[in-house]
Amino acid sequence: MNYSRTLKLLAACVAALLLAGCLTPPRGMPDETVIGYDGHKAIAPDCEPLEHRSLLLDGGLPRPTMAWGCATYTNLAAQVANPRDFVAPAKLAPADAAVAASAVRRYETGRIIPLDEATSRSSK
Repeated sequence: MNYSRTLKLLAACVAALLLAGCLTPPRGMPDETVIGYDGHKAIAPDCEPLEHRSLLLDGGLPRPTMAWGCATYTNLAAQVANPRDFVAPAKLAPADAAVAASAVRRYETGRIIPLDEATSRSSK
């Protein structure tokens, strides 16, 4: 690689690093605390308080407001298996290496234990 090309590449990298700071997300972004819990199920967040004015322009006109994180946290509230984990998360126990090694060994030797038909179903 010649000196001129190296210098251009270095200048492009420096410019990219300087411009990267211009695209920071708005302050006050939501976190998992916007998901509610009523004692039985997770409650999706109200999107209106999450709206922020867009800092970008489209043809000189400001873009519409955006509810940052609303879809993400609404989907999370709909999919969570145990909503109590939002309030009091269960402690993560260490992995059981013997059970994991046994499963791998059975897979490698072709002695796979079939699924329990009463509690599981095939993906086919």
